[in-house]
Amino acid sequence: MFYFVIDILGTIAFAVSGVLVAMEKKLDIFGVLIIAFVTAVGGGTLRDILIGSTPVFWMRDYTYISIIIGTVIFAVLFAKYLHNFRMTLLFFDAIGIGLFTMVGVEKGLAYDLLPVMCIALGTVTACFGGVIRDILCAEIPAVFSKEIYATPCILGGIIYFILILLPFDVTFAYSISILFIIVVRLLALKFGIALPDIYREGNR
Repeated sequence: MFYFVIDILGTIAFAVSGVLVAMEKKLDIFGVLIIAFVTAVGGGTLRDILIGSTPVFWMRDYTYISIIIGTVIFAVLFAKYLHNFRMTLLFFDAIGIGLFTMVGVEKGLAYDLLPVMCIALGTVTACFGGVIRDILCAEIPAVFSKEIYATPCILGGIIYFILILLPFDVTFAYSISILFIIVVRLLALKFGIALPDIYREGNR
């Protein structure tokens, strides 16, 4: 039940971020719904295809589609109260990658994959919904720029596997890893921390 709640919270967070991007691009309601949908389930869909878990998760459980539609309606109705679209988007996006990283790791463990493969699945689950969203909205995906985006997901997955080797409860390790990913992403945004720029003048 704990893992299902985390999955639903991640779906809501990413659906909201999709709505915000779509509304910033002034898409119609159908466009907003599609962007919210692909943001929320894109990474998980790719994950399930990679491990052969088909039909993919949202085709087997109507809960996800219902949650996304409800989130879109709510976010559109209350969009006027989100005074700073960009900061709100980045906040929900950070929550989404934290939650979905560990959902992907857990899915990998359920399929008896090696820890490094579980971390890779977690990163795919967390990042590729946003990649699809940004591509459809004519933006360069954050994961392909110098922003600290996928790195917290990878580090959070590593921390999880370290913690479960120690005498810590699995739920505690799961929660700490999620919190770590969210905090690192938000701190990187606040303080402008980024990966090294390979296009500096000296490298040309």
